[in-house]
Amino acid sequence: MTLDANITQFLQHLRYERGLSEHTLRNYLSDLGQFKMHLFRVEKRADIPVAEIDRLTIREWIAVLHEDHKKTSIARKLASLRTFFQFLVREGKLESNPAKQVATPKIERKLPNHLSIEDAVRFIETPDINTDLGRRDRAIIEFLYATGIRVGELVGINISDVDFREKLVWVTGKRKKQRIVPFGEPALQSVMLYLDQTRPIFLAAAPETKRTDALFLHRRGERLTTRSVGRMIDKYIKQCADIHNISPHSLRHTFATHLLDQGADLRDIQELLGHARLSTTQIYTQVSMEKMIEVYDRSHPKA
Repeated sequence: MTLDANITQFLQHLRYERGLSEHTLRNYLSDLGQFKMHLFRVEKRADIPVAEIDRLTIREWIAVLHEDHKKTSIARKLASLRTFFQFLVREGKLESNPAKQVATPKIERKLPNHLSIEDAVRFIETPDINTDLGRRDRAIIEFLYATGIRVGELVGINISDVDFREKLVWVTGKRKKQRIVPFGEPALQSVMLYLDQTRPIFLAAAPETKRTDALFLHRRGERLTTRSVGRMIDKYIKQCADIHNISPHSLRHTFATHLLDQGADLRDIQELLGHARLSTTQIYTQVSMEKMIEVYDRSHPKA
């Protein structure tokens, strides 16, 4: 089979067998499409058999990418190629994965932005709970900080996913993996206030055919989107003096960093965050280490 036909089969595998999101599928399609265009420019052929692609071909493409792409982008594109060729190996169409023989560009991992405990409390308390929107927004921010879940996970939560008595929520994460995450009393109180005084008003604004079990609604009574939560977070950031460069995802980083600072085990944090690999969670140890060094330099008489 030619490259085009194999890419089509690979994307069908990702969509129907692995259940990847449309966003992830678009990234794979874009990366593989760019690789195909590179081959067309070099080989002068519209399509070539995958067996003719070797590590040198891939290295040449990586060298071209270095001219106008960041290392993070190049690393992602190479990872897409590796996954594609590994699929072909499993399907018996290739004997080995040529992309595995190409080194990934070294990338310095950026430490995630997070809030101090004091700033987190100040930010959470910014929404005015005397208004309908303020009660909802306070509940959302409390819930994000209390659980460390992603915004995409938050907007997908239904009321039936929450055990209010035990203070647990069933979360559907990436690749539709489910996990159970606990939350605390402050988040429970904020959510209950929103459910009691605000959600019924928002739900009544929705047409009967669009009534939903979604936990968090916009004022027209429909499920919130990740974009609308992002705009809401930005609004309150502007109201908080001295708090900058914070996104909805920063609350997730804040959750993990504060747990680690208070002595939580890294593997427990990994489970709560829904990380597939411990190495993804380990970046928070760097954040805590920087804080420890800062405290030492500021406090030790011979620092």
